Amino acid sequence: MIDILKEFLNSTGFASMTGKELIMIVVACGLLYLAIKKKYEPYLLIPIAFGMLLVNLPETGLMEKGGLLKLIYIGTERGLYPPLIFLCVGAGTDFGPLIANPKSILLGAAAQFGIFFTFIGAILFGFTGPESAAIGIIGGADGPTAIYLTSQLAKDLLGPIAVAAYSYMALVPIIQPPIMKALTTKEQRKVKMEQLRPVSKKEKILFPIVVSVFTILLLPSSAPLIGMLMFGNLIKESGVVPKLTETAQNSLMYIITILLGITVGAKAQADIFLKPQTLFIVVLGLVAFSVGTATGLIFGRVMHKLSGGKINPLIGAAGVSAVPMAARVVQKVGQQENPSNFLLMHAMGPNVAGVIGSAVAAGILLMFFG
Repeated sequence: MIDILKEFLNSTGFASMTGKELIMIVVACGLLYLAIKKKYEPYLLIPIAFGMLLVNLPETGLMEKGGLLKLIYIGTERGLYPPLIFLCVGAGTDFGPLIANPKSILLGAAAQFGIFFTFIGAILFGFTGPESAAIGIIGGADGPTAIYLTSQLAKDLLGPIAVAAYSYMALVPIIQPPIMKALTTKEQRKVKMEQLRPVSKKEKILFPIVVSVFTILLLPSSAPLIGMLMFGNLIKESGVVPKLTETAQNSLMYIITILLGITVGAKAQADIFLKPQTLFIVVLGLVAFSVGTATGLIFGRVMHKLSGGKINPLIGAAGVSAVPMAARVVQKVGQQENPSNFLLMHAMGPNVAGVIGSAVAAGILLMFFG
């Protein structure tokens, strides 16, 4: 009986638990706390954290050949889930503010500078070209894009890069305001912008078609992300397939989010995650996001000057593609200086431009390193 009891105890996960796995379990519980208690990106952070928790419980075999999470992970590994997320995002996105003010695409482009700045920094820290590209894309503040590019270029870094990308997306209201106030003056933050012109239905229908054709012909490697983003937007703006639009905005979005999140978390295995390079990735990701915010603001100041003071430079901070959090932060900071200021719709132009910009940046990096 004692031998049977000993054999049973030796077969449990408790007997083979390592210190690294215990640390990762604590980290997973910390992320669950942030998601549930603090409501930091709960829809994705809960699946990621729970996937991290499951994969670091010993003897489960979940990420071994034939394991449950290993089978689900195929969709992440083959780059299937992120483009589907883009389809859902497109079905819920209004590109009207960008169409009404095409100049705002320049702010979305300027905010992508953080990606390439950090790419160079990662190279200097000793990461390979593909790894540096995957780390740099964190600066786009677009979780699905970061996951897609990393799954194609640096699969072993998927866990830390995904956690960093979504953590910084959740921390937009904390990270951005100090940078916004440091790089703009009080008077600039008070600027009230003119109301955007109405955008016709025809323009909204033509936009995803024109963007798809032009962007994909120019950069074929951007087709999975840009194509799905614009397809999702087309079914929304066409107005003739409301059931497809509703499915993409709701059911499909939540299903893919669960599958993507739990498998990304499952890549945060202790032996992979607990390395010095993880800390470098987290730091470089913060640099990427901060630089992207700063360059958007600097370009916003340029446009403010060229427009004769008619453009509020704060909207440049929304050029990172954290939709719609970055636009909401712009609105909040602008109203702190001028309670009658309403910048949300003006900020949505650069914000949705940032989604396109980060997908294009991913396409460029994939073209060189894929």
